[in-house]
Amino acid sequence: MHSKTLALAIAAGLGLTSFVASAQTTTQQTTHHHKAAKAGKSTVTADEVAQLKAQLAVLQEKVDELQAQSSAQNEAQSQTAQAVQQVQAKQATIAAAPSDALSKRVDALDKLVNNTTVSGTMFFDFSNIDQKNSDTGKTNSSGTGFDVKRFYLSVSHKFNDIWSANLTTDFQYSSTVGATELFVKKAYVQGKFDDAFVVRAGSADMPWIPFVENYYGFRYVDNTLTDRLKYANSADWGINASGDIGGSKMLNYSVSAVNGGGYKNPSRTDGMDFEGRVGFVPFKGFVVALGGYSGHRGQETENVDAPHTAQRGDLLIAYADNNFRLGGEYFTAKDWNNVLTPASDKADGYSLWGSIALNDEWSLFARYDNAKLSKDLDTGKKDVYYNAGIQYQVTKGLRLAAVYKHETADATVAAPAPLHVQNVKTNEIGIFGELKY
Repeated sequence: MHSKTLALAIAAGLGLTSFVASAQTTTQQTTHHHKAAKAGKSTVTADEVAQLKAQLAVLQEKVDELQAQSSAQNEAQSQTAQAVQQVQAKQATIAAAPSDALSKRVDALDKLVNNTTVSGTMFFDFSNIDQKNSDTGKTNSSGTGFDVKRFYLSVSHKFNDIWSANLTTDFQYSSTVGATELFVKKAYVQGKFDDAFVVRAGSADMPWIPFVENYYGFRYVDNTLTDRLKYANSADWGINASGDIGGSKMLNYSVSAVNGGGYKNPSRTDGMDFEGRVGFVPFKGFVVALGGYSGHRGQETENVDAPHTAQRGDLLIAYADNNFRLGGEYFTAKDWNNVLTPASDKADGYSLWGSIALNDEWSLFARYDNAKLSKDLDTGKKDVYYNAGIQYQVTKGLRLAAVYKHETADATVAAPAPLHVQNVKTNEIGIFGELKY
């Protein structure tokens, strides 16, 4: 707009200047050729020329003023454009910063989710128990109730191809005792340097019980032999090394140096206990394994000397696949419950089990245990246990079983007199279940 006005003003000024020049030329020519003519009869008078000059001067001032305004406006527009560019650059930087931060957070969350696994396992039952003591009759354990025998919640995180960590909590509720308990069962850092050499530090699986459970397959119905009779721990605090040797995994091993008190008791002891296992797998599904334990079970401290060392030997022969399981476990123990007593004692026992799948959903299973729990001090102390049932696979991760259990536990007692063998018989029937995710 200002440029057009300026152009018009310049054009007008040029026209007036041309007109004045033309008028002056005409006046001079007229004077030269007609000196006799009168001044009043000239084409353009001197006053008119003076007025035109004055108007031209005013017009020139306006043109100069418009030029100054145009220059100032151009300068302002240039500064405004630069300011806008700077603001836009800052806005782009500000907009990019949250985007970069968000991208980093998304990447970190993605890495956390992909490298972290959360899982859970629950053993539960709804059953009726009928327990009778041969001396006193029915016990308070008799009755009908719902039990959550175990609920394991696990979080595993993989830092890289070598290092990882695991935290597993152990919750249980029993209607028999009317109490709930929560423990840390596993809490370890793992370094997997090779399939043949995996190291765990913290509270981790012991070499024997979890290995047997894998072949037994019905842990949710009941514990394996040494676990049920409390002649072994499933986890303990210390260091464990394990691995599969050979490309066909024909040989496996696991060895632990632990406090000895079990995962529920992480207290420091005077020395470490040792448990180990070696397994031979001639073909897939079949295993022959030997195990052993030696230590003071966390009972020897700096100020308490243990007169005996608890020892245990183990044997497992088993076969397991998706449709069929058959196996047997044997243990022998010395001074297991006599670490701090003057007298020494021995125990041994065996367990046989089997299961067969009728189809993809239904399976039959049974088990029989027999143990002599005091071969030197109380020859009448024995335990006989068996169960049988039918399992239904409800869906992936959930299975239920209708089970019947029986246990007879004998022990020699002095009261009421005279010295005699007292037995406690327990019959249980109900629905047992396992939920895994």
